[in-house]
Amino acid sequence: MAERIGISGTEDDLKSVLPLHGGLQPPLDPDGHSAELLAAYARRRRHMNERLGCLMGRARVAVLSRDLDGRKACGYSGRCLWGCPRQSLYTPAITLARCRTFPNFQYLDGFYVDHFRMNGGGSVRSVVARRADGVMEEIPADALVLAAGTLGSAKIFLESIYHDSGQILSLSGLMDNRQILMPFVNLRMLGRKWSPDTYQYHHVAMAVQVRESGEMIHGLITTLKTALIHPLVQTLPFDLSGSLAAFRSVHAALGMININFPDHRREENYVTLDTSSLPHRLAIHYRPDASEPERLKQTIVAFRKVLWKLGCFAPAPMTHVRPMGASVHYAGTLPMSIEGGAQTCTKYGASRDVEGLYFADGTTFPSLPAKNLTFTLMANATRIAEEAF
Repeated sequence: MAERIGISGTEDDLKSVLPLHGGLQPPLDPDGHSAELLAAYARRRRHMNERLGCLMGRARVAVLSRDLDGRKACGYSGRCLWGCPRQSLYTPAITLARCRTFPNFQYLDGFYVDHFRMNGGGSVRSVVARRADGVMEEIPADALVLAAGTLGSAKIFLESIYHDSGQILSLSGLMDNRQILMPFVNLRMLGRKWSPDTYQYHHVAMAVQVRESGEMIHGLITTLKTALIHPLVQTLPFDLSGSLAAFRSVHAALGMININFPDHRREENYVTLDTSSLPHRLAIHYRPDASEPERLKQTIVAFRKVLWKLGCFAPAPMTHVRPMGASVHYAGTLPMSIEGGAQTCTKYGASRDVEGLYFADGTTFPSLPAKNLTFTLMANATRIAEEAF
């Protein structure tokens, strides 16, 4: 069994969210390409650990490998990209369906939350939302938990302060995981058959300590299975028949690493409310750290060396640094802080500006690690629910 590393969350993260996805279930069966990558790592493990600073193992994913609570274990049908027909792949809709079984739970569909209102004492009193027909409706609330994502929750908070006092705030410290997409070809897999009957997302995770920067950079490895192939085929310098034949010979060998970088809070990065037009917009001001270009180059070189040691070739021109704003991992605009202060939260996500207001998403994270945040976000939301309520 290959080493399992917590790329998508720490052990404490996982313990907090075990009830959400059936406990720590056995890992899924890897596809042939992922199995070959793990085997190559096992053969060269000592060299990769000591010389290349690389750890590699099975990625933790929110998918069932055995039946649980009416949901079926993964059937390896290859339909992940189009929606799992067995509900083995976790989606928020599963939790919503479970919540709806409780008699004291009410789900209001067709509303867009615009802002909340406060009473004279600075406490939450209601939520103002726009219905599908455009009519605004006020819904009473004793407490409000915002989990609309960092940008969404920040917009609601800023809009609420503006409606209450006319003040336009700036929330500093916005963070973003810069990402690199690195396609590669596994030379040992050339000409092999591939099977669509497998779990379609990543099976393998990797962490590489870049010697020059000292950073531990994480990546998720996805092997090509049943994704759309015409974007690749149409770029080949042959006619349709020749391009398809060439693609078939390399299909099983293709993969991609999604590399994530860390970020930290900086005052010059902030979000604010643009009230120059209706509806108001969230204005985002973000500038990368001055050292970023050199760090990106060093990381690309480090990951290409690791891939080469695994028997893979990553064509340099195909490596793509994703543009600013392309990430889904934003954080830090209302951080948790022991010291306190305006525009911060307690360790349980409670706002220090508005009584009865809580945040249960990346808004409160004081730093952003170089990894996928899914399990960490789930664990934090579970912790807030248990401790604050």
